[in-house]
Amino acid sequence: MSETDSKPIRAGQLKVGNYILHDGEVYIVKSVEKSKAGKHGHAKARVGVENIESGNKKSLVLPGSDKVKSPIINKTIAQVLAVNPDSIQLMDSESYEVYETVIPDYDEIGGELSSGDNVDVWRFMGKRLIRRKRG
Repeated sequence: MSETDSKPIRAGQLKVGNYILHDGEVYIVKSVEKSKAGKHGHAKARVGVENIESGNKKSLVLPGSDKVKSPIINKTIAQVLAVNPDSIQLMDSESYEVYETVIPDYDEIGGELSSGDNVDVWRFMGKRLIRRKRG
């Protein structure tokens, strides 16, 4: 992971829909509750997050002034070249780069994939993930 793959954001500024890094994984923020500082305490942010790869959910309690990392996600379109038993071979529509990625959950992306289909691909933290089948 390089510093250009993410940017810092204060926990108190998180909003629903933001993406954050936690324990080396990328999560989407599903809920945010902020509490005010008490007489001797600090403001806290209770953040409900969901892993974008596995779907696991967590609840984080963070000091409002702490900084968390937000990944930079590049969104591209790719064409399916081949569906292998354990991976899918794709070609980027802009750079024509050919690469392989893991097989996604077909229910989440909108149906099974076959050669010639176009898909939306998210590239972040050195990973590529198919997010949606284009109609």
